[in-house]
Amino acid sequence: MGKIKVASLGGEQEEELRKKQKIRREEKKKRESANRRTEKIHISGMKGGERVKAVGAESEEELNRLAKLAEEVEKDQAGGIRTEKPEELPKKKARIRVRSKRYKEVLMKIDHNKLYPIKEALELLRKISLTKFDGSVELHINTTEKGLRGAAALPHGTGKKVRVAIADNDTIDKLVEDIEKGKIEFDALVAHPSVMGKLAKVARFLGPKGLMPNPKAGTISPTPEKVAKKLEAGEVNWKTESDFPIIHQVVGKLSFKDDQLEENFKTLTKSIGETKIKSITLKSTMSPGIKIKL
Repeated sequence: MGKIKVASLGGEQEEELRKKQKIRREEKKKRESANRRTEKIHISGMKGGERVKAVGAESEEELNRLAKLAEEVEKDQAGGIRTEKPEELPKKKARIRVRSKRYKEVLMKIDHNKLYPIKEALELLRKISLTKFDGSVELHINTTEKGLRGAAALPHGTGKKVRVAIADNDTIDKLVEDIEKGKIEFDALVAHPSVMGKLAKVARFLGPKGLMPNPKAGTISPTPEKVAKKLEAGEVNWKTESDFPIIHQVVGKLSFKDDQLEENFKTLTKSIGETKIKSITLKSTMSPGIKIKL
């Protein structure tokens, strides 16, 4: 009588379990082997611990490929290029400016194909003024080049009281302390050359506001008191925008007489130089512009 094989309960399940364990052991050995061949590649732009990324490399060619990839990523970032396509934000609709009925009415009073003599333009300016308060009279001048700057002593001032601060050996320490605290209570700053070193500490506060003393603007002087008096009397420093050949300058108030505004106008245009002026637009606060004939 032959041998009888007796299958124990759950024998097939045990066999299946052994196979799975064997597969896990083999996979574990493969992972350990790969880790021993792992090279660390630094990829800029990753966050925190992600900057060093472990990559399993099976050959020298693979390492070279990964190193080249890292160089390309750094190059892209240096050039300001994203390695991933950014999500496209929904485009904002352009805001349409709606003018008031009153503005449209006064706009019809201007001949936009005409260059007005200054006297005629000033008379028209009063008719198209929209403000109930004493608005400013402004000139917007297109010049032939950028980088122009200068000063003009307007005979009748701008109508605004100019607060001028003086930085000298007696006032510099207190002035710097106030500026660092955000206390800037002046419209212009005139400095003695000897204090410019100390004033440089607060240049980050004064520069963006256009208040940093500058030799080209005449606000650095060995006699700052005299310069301050000129500014208080109505001398204005004009200059073109940093990126465009345009000068914006207030030349008075609507409460000024026409003769006063005309004299201020002529003084400013003479200071700039008529040969450097391409076109001039005259306007008041919130009013349409009037093209001026030189």
